[in-house]
Amino acid sequence: MSELFFKEESYKTIGICMKIHTVLGLGLKEINYKDAMEMDFAEENINYEREKRYVVKYKEKVLRNPYVADFIIDNAIIAEVKSVPAILDTHKAQALSYLAVSNLKLALLINFGERSLTYKRIVL
Repeated sequence: MSELFFKEESYKTIGICMKIHTVLGLGLKEINYKDAMEMDFAEENINYEREKRYVVKYKEKVLRNPYVADFIIDNAIIAEVKSVPAILDTHKAQALSYLAVSNLKLALLINFGERSLTYKRIVL
């Protein structure tokens, strides 16, 4: 079995999200969960950047609108936050696109919209 990318950082991030989901439950907007994540990341001294903007190019020209990732954790992991009934293939495709424009290798697709927190590790 191959080694997981950023195993410790991923587990810590998912643990924080599980705690948030336990306290807040489901049904809130994504922004509410992101605010809670930001608070907990700061309290846990996790290196993060919220709403990181990435340039998107087409025909060697920069497009007007950047891609905005919810969180970059430890300059290595994209955390994409959802509050939807289920994670769909389009959400996975979005995470793959974030990985492509950021040149990072791991995204955590985290969904607060189900009875229990769900997440997917997306590797490029």
